[in-house]
Amino acid sequence: MPQPILHSARELFELTATSRCVVVDCRFSLDDTGAGRKQYLQAHIPGAVYAHLDDDLSSPVTPQSGRHPLPSVENFAAFLGRCGWQPGMKMVVYDDAGGAIAARLWWLMKYFGQDVASMLDGGISAWQSAGYELESGEVNASASQPVTLIANSEMVITAEEIAKRPEGNGIVLVDARAHERFTGQVEPLDSVAGHIPGSVNYPYSLNLDQKGMFLTPDRIRAGMLPLANEHGASGLVHMCGSGVTACHNIFAAEMVGLSGSRLYAGSWSEWIRDNDRAVATGVR
Repeated sequence: MPQPILHSARELFELTATSRCVVVDCRFSLDDTGAGRKQYLQAHIPGAVYAHLDDDLSSPVTPQSGRHPLPSVENFAAFLGRCGWQPGMKMVVYDDAGGAIAARLWWLMKYFGQDVASMLDGGISAWQSAGYELESGEVNASASQPVTLIANSEMVITAEEIAKRPEGNGIVLVDARAHERFTGQVEPLDSVAGHIPGSVNYPYSLNLDQKGMFLTPDRIRAGMLPLANEHGASGLVHMCGSGVTACHNIFAAEMVGLSGSRLYAGSWSEWIRDNDRAVATGVR
């Protein structure tokens, strides 16, 4: 029976008390890349270790890459070792952004063949609202030997594959960025505004309520099913600005049984590195 991938604060509290589980704080700000760690050191869920989006969940940026290239097998294995994670252990991830950052770590665990991660619904604020305590300072996890990982290349698609695709080739490219970024009205992060021609906009915020909690499965399914109607879930390719919030849409799809979609990890920030790649603005 598939294990749930979304937990309430109470479920996480009980899980950490009864099973071998690594809890990972993924708070991060694009505006201040050190802010998440500072917040973690000030207060975090007891026993949680910290994952930095740039340092732990990405590779260094190159002239050809997007802003958050996928980490190498070796570096991600080393990160898991520092966390104290070992095969047979569960992992629960959280942040303070409705899972927008934490979903990247959840997806990476699947990508590297370790389908044992889940997410705390509502993040650290839900934990606090439930009345559970926080602790401060660094957690010195008992480091474990890095495990052997194998990346699943079938879970990703490249810019070259997207660029060469003919119209109606069996994929739907779904962009998780906010509507105003998708249309090109604003672009606060990247040097070019707009979207990949033929893509559709499904902001990851559509998966959440006003408190940053996931909507009910029925509501998420109702929003996502039209995207998968033509080619099924396996025909969905998710993207965003740099391959992070796109994982939120993949998480939401998995949560409601729409499994098998892929990630364009480089996303918009990689696409625009090549001036020969087409760019569109406005709405489709």
